[in-house]
Amino acid sequence: MEIPRPLLVAREWVDDIARRYPARLAISVFATVVGIFTALLQLPQATADGVRAPFVDSLFTATSAVCITGLVTVDTGTYWSGFGQAVIITGIKIGGLGIMTLASLLGMAVSRRIGLTQRLLTASETKTAQLGEVGSLVRVVIVASVSIEAVIALVLLPRFLTLGESLGDALWYSVFYAISAFNNAGFVPTAEGLTPYVADWWMSMPIILGVFIGSLGFPVILNVARRRTDVSRWSLHTKLTLTTSSLLVVLGMVGIAIFEWGNERTIGALDGGPTKVLATLFAAVMPRSGGFNTVDTGEMGEATWLLIDALMFVGGGSASTAGGLRVTTLAVLILAIVAEARGDSDIEAFGRRIPRDTLRLSIAVAFIGATAVLISSIILLEVTGLSLDVVLFETISAFATVGLSTGITPDLPDAGKYVITALMFIGRTGTMTVAAALALRDRRRVIRYPEERPIIG
Repeated sequence: MEIPRPLLVAREWVDDIARRYPARLAISVFATVVGIFTALLQLPQATADGVRAPFVDSLFTATSAVCITGLVTVDTGTYWSGFGQAVIITGIKIGGLGIMTLASLLGMAVSRRIGLTQRLLTASETKTAQLGEVGSLVRVVIVASVSIEAVIALVLLPRFLTLGESLGDALWYSVFYAISAFNNAGFVPTAEGLTPYVADWWMSMPIILGVFIGSLGFPVILNVARRRTDVSRWSLHTKLTLTTSSLLVVLGMVGIAIFEWGNERTIGALDGGPTKVLATLFAAVMPRSGGFNTVDTGEMGEATWLLIDALMFVGGGSASTAGGLRVTTLAVLILAIVAEARGDSDIEAFGRRIPRDTLRLSIAVAFIGATAVLISSIILLEVTGLSLDVVLFETISAFATVGLSTGITPDLPDAGKYVITALMFIGRTGTMTVAAALALRDRRRVIRYPEERPIIG
């Protein structure tokens, strides 16, 4: 069948943009998807009372779902209808897989192959260096995500049944929590959330594991799956991600235990050491980008908030369902400091040398992320009149697509909600993706200036 001329021209135009400006196309597609889900949540049947939701709440919720954040201005379990919740969980799934990855999957289903355009787009979305690996990565994305979500749902289903839920409700809650956990979304389908299950190991552990595995990133899952019996052949990225992620969880547990163990408004009020350990572990894993909570985050001390701020800002692994600067960014910066302190000219880890351009990229990512949080915090301080501690917590949670909140989100003015919406979008699409999309051109210089070293420190 001959393809109409207008469609050929449109496809050539899209292919040209994909090759020349993949970051801009990725952001445009993400924005379009957010717009579609906003329109769906604007339908009267999306709310429990059948009244059309305010536009700002629909936009905020759609962005939070597609950007897999979890911040909400209205309660998910009571405000939205079954249709509205289905829209939200679909947005979470699409955001978790990645719009570009989903486009490649559709391309594979139609043409039985991935074309160059789809490879370029998916490589941009999943941070895959070699285009030949995109096909394998796409397959492991869909297989890993569906398999892990299915396992989590199957573990949670009997628990909800033992709690007296009907089979339909238990199945819905299990699937919803499974998708929300693995995709690090933080949305909950019930008004009380996970707070009643603070001492429930059966409920908490599957969600903890789902969040942690989802935050590692699909390249890590692919590498471990291929080399699961030969750790020595794991890639440097996999080793850095697993090592840094594990250390951050341990440090988070220690810090939260120190600050909250005796806090009678949070962990201090729990009975028994095992329950406190579970609550501490849960609270330490969720800043990776999970966004769930079993104790009231708003009742934690300011020192705990600051610690969680740091954990949220770092986030999870590259090409994962988590947000933040990414653990490999932190690892490279720390390794650079160690190399400088030792007087080494090379940045090294696990028997490998890290290129200098990777360090420059890490510095740029960290600076752009910090700038986004700074500007957003200043604007929110002006429009809300709230204190810096809660505003900083909220902005970092939005930028890192975490979803934890001290409780101020529903009461934000519309201007504040739009600021958080923009910050969630920037955090999901990636600071460097935004920077690349806004760049007018790539600079390739033939003539270089003479080198001169300024005084540092």
